[in-house]
Amino acid sequence: MPNIFTKLFKTKREPVTQTAILTSGGAYFTPFSGDAYANDIYRAAVDAIARNAAKLKGTHVIKNDTGRTEGDRPLNRLLQTRPNPYTSAFDMVYRMVAHYYLYNNSFAYLQKDDRGELTGIYPLRPSSVEFLTDVSGELYARFHFDNGNQYIFPYSDVIHLRRNYNSNDLLGDQNTALLPALELAHTQNEGIIQGIKSGAHIRGVLRFNTMLTPENKKAEKDQFMNDYLQMDNNGGVIATDSKMDYSPLKMEPYAIDDKQLQAAKSKIYAYLGVSEAIVTGAYREHEWAAFYESVIEPIAVQLSLEFTAKVFTAREQILR
Repeated sequence: MPNIFTKLFKTKREPVTQTAILTSGGAYFTPFSGDAYANDIYRAAVDAIARNAAKLKGTHVIKNDTGRTEGDRPLNRLLQTRPNPYTSAFDMVYRMVAHYYLYNNSFAYLQKDDRGELTGIYPLRPSSVEFLTDVSGELYARFHFDNGNQYIFPYSDVIHLRRNYNSNDLLGDQNTALLPALELAHTQNEGIIQGIKSGAHIRGVLRFNTMLTPENKKAEKDQFMNDYLQMDNNGGVIATDSKMDYSPLKMEPYAIDDKQLQAAKSKIYAYLGVSEAIVTGAYREHEWAAFYESVIEPIAVQLSLEFTAKVFTAREQILR
């Protein structure tokens, strides 16, 4: 994304020139460090929400005494088809909703021409965001990106969706409450992997009945393993003489039952407000209706309110 902005601002004065009069507003955003997206359960659930939310179709409408009519065509093309040269409308909403659940804050920059008309919408994935104010009290957002680039935009030109909006005046809270569920799911996965690995090895104690030097003991052990504990020794029989005894150790790795696996999954699904039926696509009509009303519709309301407030002036909002 920073490369896109480099190209975007080749012919347009960057608002970074405002930094001389900006002061920190005290709010600072950094993405959640728990790496929730690396968890397969969490990623699948977020994907289910994002790809269904991406079906939403933004439309500019004009309301009057006779009803509603479709508004500006170029604006509707940006909202419904191609918000910028690099992104489809589906991908734009998908990415914004994914960020909404991964970081509880989702940003997009509204590119406008000299007349204030919208010409592009660019979803942002910053490494951090700092909020600033100028001497008149106008709010700005300074976006820092992974490659070191930074850009300052008026907050009025930034779409900002917030989830778990509680303790900060400008930002949604981080997903720290999810860490125990993610840790539980990770531990379960590791336990299953280690159980499979330990079950694939033959373990035992080789006891020598004569005194051997450490070097000879290692040589005898290696010879024993090469003779009897290789995959091609499929006879299942070990022969020993009086100089050694072999006692196999019975290893029974701890097995995680289905209820325990389901408990971790249910915690993550509950945190996101989805069911397993929605994630797997095996939902019934009433399950989809509940999911739409409780998850998709609130996202649609947020998007609608943000775009209306940030794309149109106060006077235009009254007229439209």
